[in-house]
Amino acid sequence: MFLRWQQWNRRARFVLWIIALLGVAAAMPLGAVRMEMEKSSKQVEYVFDYRDIVDVSERQARPQGFLTEKLAMLKESGITTMAVYESSLKELQLSGRLTFYSSRDAALLQNKFEQADQNFTYILFNGPEEEKMIGPIVRQALDRSEAVYSSWSYGGRNGMVVEMPIAEAIMKTMDFDPMSLQTIQDAGFRILPRFSDRVKPYDQAETEAVLAKLKAYGVNRVLFDGDKVKGASDQAMDNSLYQFGELLKKYDMGVAAIENLKKPQEGINKLAYITNYNVVRLYSLSENDGMTMTSDAIGDRFLLAAKDRNIRMFFMNGTTQSNTDKAKVVDNLDRLAEAMSEKNGIVEKLSKAGFASGTAKAFDYEQPSWNKPVRAIVAAGAIALIALLVGAFIPGVYIPVFVIGLFGSAGMYKLNSSVMEQGLALGAAIAAPTLALVWVMNRIYSRTVGDRRVVGGVDWTVGRSKQSPTPQQPGAVYENGNKMKWLFPALSTGRRFGLALNWFIVATLISLMAVPIVFGLLNNITYNLVLEQFRGVSLLHLAPIALVAVYVLLYNSQMSVGRLRALLSKPITLTWIILAGIIGIIGYYYLSRTGNSGQVSSVELVIRHFLESTFGVRPRFKEFLLAHPLLLLGLFLSLRYRAAWLLIIIGSIGQLSMVDTFAHLHTPLYISMIRVLLGLGTGMVIGCILILAWQLVEGAIRKWAPAIIHKFVE
Repeated sequence: MFLRWQQWNRRARFVLWIIALLGVAAAMPLGAVRMEMEKSSKQVEYVFDYRDIVDVSERQARPQGFLTEKLAMLKESGITTMAVYESSLKELQLSGRLTFYSSRDAALLQNKFEQADQNFTYILFNGPEEEKMIGPIVRQALDRSEAVYSSWSYGGRNGMVVEMPIAEAIMKTMDFDPMSLQTIQDAGFRILPRFSDRVKPYDQAETEAVLAKLKAYGVNRVLFDGDKVKGASDQAMDNSLYQFGELLKKYDMGVAAIENLKKPQEGINKLAYITNYNVVRLYSLSENDGMTMTSDAIGDRFLLAAKDRNIRMFFMNGTTQSNTDKAKVVDNLDRLAEAMSEKNGIVEKLSKAGFASGTAKAFDYEQPSWNKPVRAIVAAGAIALIALLVGAFIPGVYIPVFVIGLFGSAGMYKLNSSVMEQGLALGAAIAAPTLALVWVMNRIYSRTVGDRRVVGGVDWTVGRSKQSPTPQQPGAVYENGNKMKWLFPALSTGRRFGLALNWFIVATLISLMAVPIVFGLLNNITYNLVLEQFRGVSLLHLAPIALVAVYVLLYNSQMSVGRLRALLSKPITLTWIILAGIIGIIGYYYLSRTGNSGQVSSVELVIRHFLESTFGVRPRFKEFLLAHPLLLLGLFLSLRYRAAWLLIIIGSIGQLSMVDTFAHLHTPLYISMIRVLLGLGTGMVIGCILILAWQLVEGAIRKWAPAIIHKFVE
């Protein structure tokens, strides 16, 4: 019975590889659909914060003239859109619409004594037009908060007295300033309104009236201010997010999602779903970066964002600084306008790369009818890879692991399909690179390579044959009559290089089997828009390395229980503690370099810029400068030196990194392909150079070291 089970298990292993390959093949059409989607939106939109321009204007001698001049300058530079916020008394005063006073200031203004026990807010509109346009939105906000107010006038200007302290009155959120909207439209800009969730409770009729007015100004997309989208606070009671989303659909408006927030704005995912993912990703250039970065650096950052992260809206902020040397307040409006319009500036640089200035559009996304059954095949391929990985470490479990995986995945799909898909994608992403290196180690083990020895003037390698009394390599002889210990003829340099290169290519192909599985399972617009992210990236960066290390240390052609027992019985020495500390530091640094938040040196930034400008796409440093060359060198050396297996463990970083490149689902698929191929090509070239250098050094040592030692002894 046991022998029959072993036969079934060996057959199951072959079948699992077939299923995995079928999963890879099934994912290819899904990749083609994704690439077509990524081509559907190429225009980029440049947005400036209108409030910042108003703030800068208020610091000038003639604010209105300055505002008009700078709007014209920004329009000419290539800025297409102005972002406007919901109003407040403070913002309306900065815009020159009204002036507000405390009770004390109002009394001084009228040459009266301040009334005792009164702390009201006095408002005067700056003219009849302001009273007509701004008065209604102020009264609407006061009525919403049930504030008590009455008419007031002074110096021929009308206004009101609000029975509320200024500190409270300025916090009241009001509708968008219609005069600012008209100014922006007259200057030739599109309008991007920034809604907040500060107007409570959510009012559907009031919100629709606002959207109708904005639609008249040509608004086709909205952005959100604060940590919540409009309607998020009242969702539980009033289903307000759904109501707001339906209004956006009615008026054909999409939303903009801000990149790299510490925490996504609450409700953005649900709102994106309601609007059928009419979403555009937006990158915001900080005030400090806008003031300090060079034009070329800003252009490179914008280009990278558009090309590598599918960003289609760029938001710029204006700011001022006090310059003590010039004894004046300086702003960044002119430098940003110059960065936009200069030769090879932002607009020209992105246009040359295929991202013309215009209105940002959402990706054309539509799931094909055959999507679900094809993804089911891809899921089966992922389960097969995971079963193969488990079977590589625990013999005889291919069939039960695969069956459990099928039923478990089906149950998880019913509970939470997203968790199921991410779990299988992560499992496949870990399994494929690990299986690739396990395959490599088995090829090395099959040749029973050990230490080098010279017997009778001939190079031999020492090894043990545990599979059979007959070694697989021809020309082997017994060592001192020991039938389990052999001397093998050492391979020539050319043969070793050929085997190393062949193993490197095959291992890479096995590792890349995970790539179609990952993008096939996670073939959803939510990942492209970063509304949902692939979890477990840190585990992906560690698990294959750890598993390969375990396989190297504890496994040969089969698991060595004695080796494990011997390792566990060793006493913990200071050397082991120091070694563990060094490994921990290296691991921490390695993990700190992963993800978007990893820090890089100034030298590396220069090299990155060179690679970007030369190839258009930057291969990953840890692949082409570290992992791929060391893996190729390790495979070459492992055919003579057992210690070279350490290089193979380090080389696993490159194999998993290739898979991780495609786990960045917001990056266009063709960009990831180019990045991986560039890394492989340059890494193999550097690896060949390392092999050549090793041969030269080894030859020199072999030739000159004995004579030097002999001379030194004498």
